[in-house]
Amino acid sequence: MLRVILELFRIITIILIIGMVMGFIINSIYAIFGINVENTTGGWIVAMGIFPLVYVLYKNRLQFSGFYKNGGQVKLSNRATTILLCSSVLMLTVAPLFR
Repeated sequence: MLRVILELFRIITIILIIGMVMGFIINSIYAIFGINVENTTGGWIVAMGIFPLVYVLYKNRLQFSGFYKNGGQVKLSNRATTILLCSSVLMLTVAPLFR
């Protein structure tokens, strides 16, 4: 039970830290081009575009190095990974249009 709680805490920490770092990097890239999406609808689209990236990273890499070990842990299929990454890139691409 303790391992499950530790893994949940680890997942929340991963989402927060990696999400903030990715958000900072993406907003910095937008700032280079003179685009500001903070406090707009585009900012929400950027946030929603980051979640699939973090999910794919966790499911394909990070879940195998955690506290909770289970035989049912499998990577995402190539098709699911491709769909999630393409949708994420699409959201990050169209976000500046909604500022």
